[in-house]
Amino acid sequence: MEPTSIRNHNSRSEPTNLPHKSISMKYFVILVSCTIVVFLASIHWQRPVENQIKGEISEARSDMKLLSPEKYKSLFTYNGIWPAPKNQCECTKADHQPVYQLEDYIDKKDLPLMKERRQREFEHYQKRYPLMTQDLVIAKPNMPLSYPIQGVEVMPLHTIMIPGLGLHGVTEEKYQVILRASLGTLNTLADVSEDVVSGRGKKELLILTSDVELLNFILEHVTYTSVVYQLTAVDMMSFESKQHVAQFPVIIRQPSLPKLFDPGADRKISSLVTITTKTFLRYHKLRILIKSIRQYYPDIKIIVADDSEVPEKIDGENVEHYIMPFGKGWFAGRNLAISQVTTKYYLWVDDDFLFTENTKIEKLLDVLERTNLDVVGGSVNGNTYKFQLLYEQGDDSGCLHLRFGSFHRLEGFPNCVVTSGVVNFFLAHTDKSRQVGYDPLLQRIGHPGKPHALFL
Repeated sequence: MEPTSIRNHNSRSEPTNLPHKSISMKYFVILVSCTIVVFLASIHWQRPVENQIKGEISEARSDMKLLSPEKYKSLFTYNGIWPAPKNQCECTKADHQPVYQLEDYIDKKDLPLMKERRQREFEHYQKRYPLMTQDLVIAKPNMPLSYPIQGVEVMPLHTIMIPGLGLHGVTEEKYQVILRASLGTLNTLADVSEDVVSGRGKKELLILTSDVELLNFILEHVTYTSVVYQLTAVDMMSFESKQHVAQFPVIIRQPSLPKLFDPGADRKISSLVTITTKTFLRYHKLRILIKSIRQYYPDIKIIVADDSEVPEKIDGENVEHYIMPFGKGWFAGRNLAISQVTTKYYLWVDDDFLFTENTKIEKLLDVLERTNLDVVGGSVNGNTYKFQLLYEQGDDSGCLHLRFGSFHRLEGFPNCVVTSGVVNFFLAHTDKSRQVGYDPLLQRIGHPGKPHALFL
């Protein structure tokens, strides 16, 4: 598949003294091209690797030693970065990439209080997303207890049966098993006396019997009930016999309701895609863009966000024109335009672009329909600007590294690559973009060759 492209007909850039303008068609996006941002999902806020590898080794065993830090770091680097949790990360300049340290942009007298606020916000974030901070579970060797390691999930205030509980390979005169929860209550569907099962409907369930077959029957029908309404939480269950203890997580989570878009019986492009753009004082360019779109996609909806000081009327069938406060900004305009989209996907274009015979929305659509990706980018004047974002985590801070290029090719699409950023011509899932949004405070990348910054 050849990459679909568009042409820029702008011979002169917008004014640069306005806070939201830029000549460059490149920009920093939180969404991705031919990708879903996978590296953030791998951050578990766990104990730093540096601490994990400092285990105590008996001095009597001289043959048991660890590789030197230089050696093991050299084994696990990616693009010059050691992407593993650590006590402290250091943002160092590499390959002519600029470095932006937080301390350089905050007044020294304000820095301590700002760091305190940041720490409070980070702790609040962890409380909101406890799945990122769940405890580590390690299976004990040869334990007679069977239990689920993962996959047990319940909705708030709902009840489930806990699968996989059992006791095997142990012979005792009297079997005793205790199950403990912290965020829910326990019970069993087994019809047995209180002498056998006590603590029904409470956080601790005690099972006492001399019949191992009955014990396992009771365990097979143990239920867990969420009793506190929490959108996302982790209950670390305890499962104990007389000599063994196991722990496993029960995930409490309110699932997201699926939002489905009707593509229509004929699945026409106009039923699946809306074209969106933002304009500012460039109505002559905007009208040329709309005319070129209509040449190839005569019935597709076009949404225009406009923060010009003196708005002009934009006429045209199936064109929606939304007026914003003067100079509100590029990202604010993008949020407004996307908020009005009613199709499954939207195509973002700049107001000085030009559709040609090589502009094939169908090719971009094919990628998103056949993958689980959120965004796919095209090319503008042959430019397929792309870069990698790599996160390096420390205990109380982190470094976000930008490297130009892509991660790898996209399976099934030999002309597509997985990357973290794309040019300003992309097709994206409407619902995912609304979830992430664009920060109106952020600025675009400025003139090529001039200093620029990434705001996080």
